[in-house]
Amino acid sequence: MKMRVSAVQYHLHTIHSFDEFAAQVEHYVKIAQEFEADFVLFPELFTTQLMSIGDENGKALSIEVLPSYTEAYRSLFQGLAKQTGMHLIGGTHITSEEGKLYNTAHLFYPDGRVGEQKKLHITPPEIEEWNMGAGDSLQVFDTDKGRIAILVCYDVEFPEIVRMARARGADVLFAPSCTDDRHGFHRVRYTCHARTIENQIYVVTTGTVGSLPTVDFMRGNFGQAAVITPNDVPFPPKGILVEGEINGDMVVTADLDLDLLTLVREKGSVTTWRDRRTDLYTDWS
Repeated sequence: MKMRVSAVQYHLHTIHSFDEFAAQVEHYVKIAQEFEADFVLFPELFTTQLMSIGDENGKALSIEVLPSYTEAYRSLFQGLAKQTGMHLIGGTHITSEEGKLYNTAHLFYPDGRVGEQKKLHITPPEIEEWNMGAGDSLQVFDTDKGRIAILVCYDVEFPEIVRMARARGADVLFAPSCTDDRHGFHRVRYTCHARTIENQIYVVTTGTVGSLPTVDFMRGNFGQAAVITPNDVPFPPKGILVEGEINGDMVVTADLDLDLLTLVREKGSVTTWRDRRTDLYTDWS
């Protein structure tokens, strides 16, 4: 089984309408379609670009306004997924339930279905500045190309939750992120590499680039897409199938061979998944 994945280094800049946002999304989707991707990953919080549309006084919209765009956002991505036949992971979008905001990842299937994964671990700034709520369950998604999970940015820094995803059969982890400096970027990036080694899975990650000068907490972005593999003989020595140019506006694409994961789990130089000492510590299944 093989899966072709594309990851978007989404360029944030000021816009003036939802139509501008939709045109930019469609541009990236069409690039991935030209490369015949099966999955397209957008970054965390990329819909904060909608806040730059501003109000009648030109002031940036507040985070509380973003959920009002949810219907339009879902309609846009559902239409593009159906049109292209690709699975679109629409980064994350801020949703609202019972008056609480959530940072929610969305998986748009080509047949119109929509899966959701709320961010499970919330960073201090998300709580202090946006009063963001935390999700309370891990979702694993079946697709015709394999079983996947989506964990958002900070989530990937917690090995237990990725263990759970692998124990439930996920072979590919998609990790959309949004980081404003090198420190945050490398925290996410290094832990993505660790998760591939611990669980013998692929990790596809990407982040926002560019800037929203009028939007608080989105003025700085430091991002790079990458497709990361276990560090073993069938894969590149550094565990990187492809990576973008840091802070560039681009899409990167790579092929994932899921059979190689089975091979290294059984006969790899190390067999980290098989060799777990669950007699000593919890099996996070």
